[in-house]
Order: sequence, then structure tokens, then C-alpha cells
Amino acid sequence: MNIHLNGIDISSLPKIDLHVHLDGSLRPQTVLDLAESHGVQLPTTDKHALLSHMQVNEDCSSLQDYLSKFHFTTRFLQTAIALERVAFEIVEKANRHHCKYIEIRFAPQLHRERGLYTEEVIHYVLAGLKRGEQQFGVRARGIAICMRHHDHQQNMEVIHAASKYIGKGLVAVDLAGDEASYPPELFREIFAASHRRDIPVTIHAGEAAGAANIHEAVSNLGATRIGHGVRLQEAPEIMDMMIARQIPLEMCPVSNIQTKAVSNWESYPIRDYFERGLMITVNTDNPGVSGTSMTKEYRILAERFGFTTSELGQIAMNGAHAAFLEESEKAKLKRELREEFASLGISV
Repeated sequence: MNIHLNGIDISSLPKIDLHVHLDGSLRPQTVLDLAESHGVQLPTTDKHALLSHMQVNEDCSSLQDYLSKFHFTTRFLQTAIALERVAFEIVEKANRHHCKYIEIRFAPQLHRERGLYTEEVIHYVLAGLKRGEQQFGVRARGIAICMRHHDHQQNMEVIHAASKYIGKGLVAVDLAGDEASYPPELFREIFAASHRRDIPVTIHAGEAAGAANIHEAVSNLGATRIGHGVRLQEAPEIMDMMIARQIPLEMCPVSNIQTKAVSNWESYPIRDYFERGLMITVNTDNPGVSGTSMTKEYRILAERFGFTTSELGQIAMNGAHAAFLEESEKAKLKRELREEFASLGISV
């Protein structure tokens, strides 16, 4: 169903998605195809019935319930063909929702069960993104994730492999996983290594643990963007720092409600953050698991939080500003966004 705001179809608004996970983006048909090629027995071969194993809804009871869906999907992302295909399909979907730029993140070490090397995982994901960009015209880049529960050597392997692909489709590294059990200060040495290699950094922080993790990520891990950050509201002094330094937040509304990072829509802080002057971006996180899209995220902003088309345009421009792109590419992206919004009668 098309949703209109001020006479404009929300799906037609240009969008940017900076925070989308590869392993949270599989389609049921893709799982069916990959299961057959992998020789994996599925609980059902019906696409609609398969959704219950892959997707949660707003009644999701806990973060554990949410994460259980990844245990089901990740096993199908262990081959070159699978990685390339799913990366391509993410770009294809982004195009349907009028995304102009996307960054897909993935943890290379999670895709090595069938013998792929870390560098090969990166190579095949980037190949899928490149094919999608060539076919659909959506700029698509990759972010390699270090996992909190992985050991030092595994994460250093990711940093080393990532350094070989920076400028070749990979744009940054990230830290994800169990934030409460593995606080960011444990990973200072890992991200010091990324800075020695001039690799940009974004960190999942202030999602499943407090705002102090955001401060640590920015001050000691060198993060220039923060994934989620919904608990920033707990620490006014850290919020002031984020506003003063205009460090972007990669907010993911639907996912944040489902994982119980925020208990309900009434307490979701995005309108407050926006009005305080934080650099807010809006993203899908795990569109397959969450049953979301950039159009749905924008619709929720409009319907639940009263965001206007102009404000949605500002969020898209924030995404362009926050993108891990070379300055010349970023300037071109911003120019294209302004022109497209102007063609819709929207000033940004």
C-alpha cells in the first residue's frame, strides 16, 4: 500500500540506508534455493511458513528471540555464490525503495564454515554489491564487522583483510555482538590497528548497554559514527558531546522496538534527538528479520512522530553527510539528493 504525506508517495522519497546487515536480509525464496544447493533440510518448503523461522514482529519477546533468527539464516551464507547473491539482492530491494546509497555490513568470520578465507568473504560480498550497483544504479558499499565474542586473533584478521579492500568497495569496520557482556574498552587494540591502516570506524553502542559505551566508542575506539545509540538519552553530557561534534547516529526504529532496546514507541527518542540537533540517520538494520524496509521506516517516522517531508529530506541528507564516501563522491550524492527533493517540491 502506498502511503502519502502532503500528497507525496513516501516510497518515492530518495533514501539512504547506512546500517543494514547482510545476514539479516535474506528472502524466503533465497533460503529455499540455498538450502537445496547446500543440501540442508528445512522445517518447511512453503515460503510463507518459512517466514516464522526468519522473521519477528513487534510482539518479539526479547533480544534472544530476535537473535535466534540469525542462527537459522547464517548457515545459508557460507559459499561464494550465496554471499554474492544475497548482497546483490539487498541492492535490488534498496532500489525498489528508492535508496540512492547503502552500506551493507557483515562479519567475515561468520561466513567461513565451508572453508572460505576472510578475504574471500569480503571479495564475494563486494562482488554482489558491485553487480547490484551496476544493474540498479544504487551506490553500494561494504562494512566489515568485528564480533565482540570473537578472540583477538579473529578480529585482527578482519582488520587486516579489510585494509586490502578499503577503496575497493569496502569503506569501514564495525564492532557488533553482545554489547552488555563485551564492552567497547576491550577492543581498543583492535581499533587502534584499524586507525593505523586509516580505516574508518563505526561502533554498535548504546543499544543493549548504557550511554557510557558511546563515549568509549568515540573517545577511545575512534568511532566517527554510532550504531543505534538509543540510550544516549541517559547521559546528557555525552549527548552534548555528540551534538557538538555532530557524530551521526545510525538509528533503526523497527529493530530497536523489536529487540527491546526501547520498550515501546512512546519512549522511542528519535523526535527528541532530532529536535536537539543530533545528527540522526534512519536505517533498516535487518530488513529480513524485522520485516521492514526504508519505506516502512519513513512511514513510521511520519505517522508516529510527525516527521514532515522536509524533515525526512533532512534525515536523508544526514545520511549522505554521514556516508563513508570520499568527499567528491559525497558531494555528488548530496547534490543528487537535493535535486531530487527539489523536483518533488521539497526543500532540504
